[in-house]
Amino acid sequence: MRVIVNQNPHELAPSSKVSDLLALLDAKPPYAVAVNLQFVPKSQHGEYVLHENDAVEIISPVTGG
Repeated sequence: MRVIVNQNPHELAPSSKVSDLLALLDAKPPYAVAVNLQFVPKSQHGEYVLHENDAVEIISPVTGG
């Protein structure tokens, strides 16, 4: 299935979860995840099932001065 991650298409196996996507992308914490503009708590990454054409945003905090 196809999902859009930070405006880039990615192919995943059907019924993939947020945690599967993060592993595929080798995402390094800290980050926040939103699916279709809804925040997904870290505690739900292993349970939240993605669907065809979901829009996923993986956001890393920015620090500096």
